[in-house]
Amino acid sequence: MASIKVGDVVVLKSGGPLMTVESLSQAMKAFCIWFDGPTRFEGYFVPETLKIVTPND
Repeated sequence: MASIKVGDVVVLKSGGPLMTVESLSQAMKAFCIWFDGPTRFEGYFVPETLKIVTPND
């Protein structure tokens, strides 16, 4: 499996909205942003809980 990097589009393995990886912390967490309509949300996620979304998905 490819490593998650800044700019990747990801989704939680359990499902949910598409998110963009904005940064990776020194604590090995991915800081992601996503939108629900005009509202921006953000959060830190353990990379192992994320799946990279490819254009073919």
